[in-house]
Amino acid sequence: MLLGLSKIIDCPGASVSFSVHVDLSDLQYGVSKPVTEPVAAVGTVRNTAGVLVMTGEVSTTIHGLCDRCASPFDREVSFPIDAVLVSELENEDDEDVWVFPLEGDSADLDDIVRTVFVLNLDSKLLCKEDCKGLCARCGKNLNDGPCGCQKEPDPRFAALAQLLNQ
Repeated sequence: MLLGLSKIIDCPGASVSFSVHVDLSDLQYGVSKPVTEPVAAVGTVRNTAGVLVMTGEVSTTIHGLCDRCASPFDREVSFPIDAVLVSELENEDDEDVWVFPLEGDSADLDDIVRTVFVLNLDSKLLCKEDCKGLCARCGKNLNDGPCGCQKEPDPRFAALAQLLNQ
């Protein structure tokens, strides 16, 4: 979806608000597709001394399998939008990921929302921030409580264990 900005390009202090839903259901992230419903984006593009600054928020619900405990989860997320819109990129080799080119007098909201969403996702999808994962021995989900496995003593302390047995 294109957001028309012709009204504010030459008017410092002017702004345009936006509210859009973007379909990112085709987004492949690792082995999963974490988004099934549209991603909501709301915000404002403001002409600040001739610079078009976009601020706002992207929010949705992530559906996935936890990378630590392999449990399915649903979690609401929201990420800030803080981008600069420019009429042309001067040097595409040194391009800043938060600078987006205009298409004529319009901003491509689909591209901006997709970029903001992907760049803010964690590298590992976790059911919760403090997920304990699985026991390396028995495979029990440690979020449900401790497993019954006996801890193996560190082999570096084997000589000390022999002294305790005497």
